[in-house]
Amino acid sequence: MLFDELAATAAAVGATRSRLAKVEVLAAFLRALEPDEIIPATGLMLGRPRQGKVGVGWRSLAATLEAAAPAPTLTIADVDAAFTRLVEASGSGSAARRSTILRELMDAATERERDALRGALLGEVRTGALEGVLTDAIARAAERPVADVRRAAMLSGDLASTARVALTGTPEDLANTGLVVGRAIQPMLASTAPSIAEAIGTVGEASVEYKLDGARIQVHRSGDDVRIFTRNLADITHRLPEIVDVVRRMPVHDVVLDGETLALDENDAPRAFQDTMARFGAETARKIALRPWFFDVLHLNGRDLIDEPLAARLDALATIAPDHRVPGEITADAETAERIGREALAAGHEGVMVKGIDSLYAAGRRGASWIKVKPVHTLDLVVLAVEPGSGRRSGMLSNIHLGALDSTGEFGPPGGFVMVGKTFKGMTDETLAWQTAHFPTIEVRRDPYVLWVEPVTVVEIAIDGVQRSSRYPGGIALRFARVKGYRSDKEPRDADTIQTLRGMLRG
Repeated sequence: MLFDELAATAAAVGATRSRLAKVEVLAAFLRALEPDEIIPATGLMLGRPRQGKVGVGWRSLAATLEAAAPAPTLTIADVDAAFTRLVEASGSGSAARRSTILRELMDAATERERDALRGALLGEVRTGALEGVLTDAIARAAERPVADVRRAAMLSGDLASTARVALTGTPEDLANTGLVVGRAIQPMLASTAPSIAEAIGTVGEASVEYKLDGARIQVHRSGDDVRIFTRNLADITHRLPEIVDVVRRMPVHDVVLDGETLALDENDAPRAFQDTMARFGAETARKIALRPWFFDVLHLNGRDLIDEPLAARLDALATIAPDHRVPGEITADAETAERIGREALAAGHEGVMVKGIDSLYAAGRRGASWIKVKPVHTLDLVVLAVEPGSGRRSGMLSNIHLGALDSTGEFGPPGGFVMVGKTFKGMTDETLAWQTAHFPTIEVRRDPYVLWVEPVTVVEIAIDGVQRSSRYPGGIALRFARVKGYRSDKEPRDADTIQTLRGMLRG
């Protein structure tokens, strides 16, 4: 199949809000694929190539801006092979080889194909809850029950391979996809609520647990073989030997655990999230020790627990990891839950998780039975630049660069602005239309990917916190930033300062 058909499908999906229309477009695309195209095409559509991270950034893409091809010639197999060559290029001269591979690929692509390639290379596919929609489309194309496809994808941890089984195998092949110790499954996700009382009102009797500011881990053990996976199902066992040791000491033979890991300071208080992530992502650094906390067990000694209520899973967890359980209590009382929330915040954690005690483990889904409650901070920041949108936002200005006021001149002339992050989240259609009309009127300069503007537009941003970052000159970055609205009533001098944001760091 021509890659242009994938690009056209991605554009069509991004251009509509209708979930049903998205499913129909994707199902038609899937039906037309050859068996060997299903896995690479699914990964490319999701912005998660089967090769993993290809290691191409905006700067590399900016160097491939010759005229686009006039007509499509690339196939899905061509693109998949090019991505493989990019990943495999190593050693002396690899940078030049990668540059040549990337340039040849982009030169052979039409403008529409380039948009799809950028999304796949950068992992910035923004087509609206695409994984869930694609799951429904696989079921539609294969004429299989959605529940069967969803469960197989959750337990295999791989929607692309599930698509191939659904589209080319028998119903029994799909139904036989199960939990395998040693193979990561998609983690259960939580919805949000503005207050603990509202969360308790939604789920009733619940396990109210500390929401740790750590990194999600899924740990599998079979005998002495232990494997640790990230939230995104990457295997990082070799980076966390201290957690391997903890799990090997547990009185079990086979187990699958869900939890978090984070770094502690000398007073056993949580260190800054960025300290955890620095250690979490390090290949060899061992100066910062990580401790695991577990909040669920999905399999124990030959028995799958994902279809058993949380109460039973917590009882099982208590027998094997009493010293490594996330703190919490079971209650249906809002006042008790509020007390636990205060204790979690006082201990330096993010908030609480409120989990229905009868809830099953809905792997890969964000349901109403797990609810996170965290304080939300709001900031007034200044827009420094804006990037063109893609997918449904093509033709609009979308992702905004955010700056905090430097009131003391610590990072430049006093009264200047220091970049602290970007966001495209929380924007309504009206906001996007306003941005697209407004920012060109205060343009300073531009390149194909960024429009720099005068720092005069104040925007209110909600964040979950800040973290240390070497990416930005102020040494910090926003966490989970989203737009609440533009503040025409405020001047740039009213913006929050970089000094204020730095003061929000823990540790």
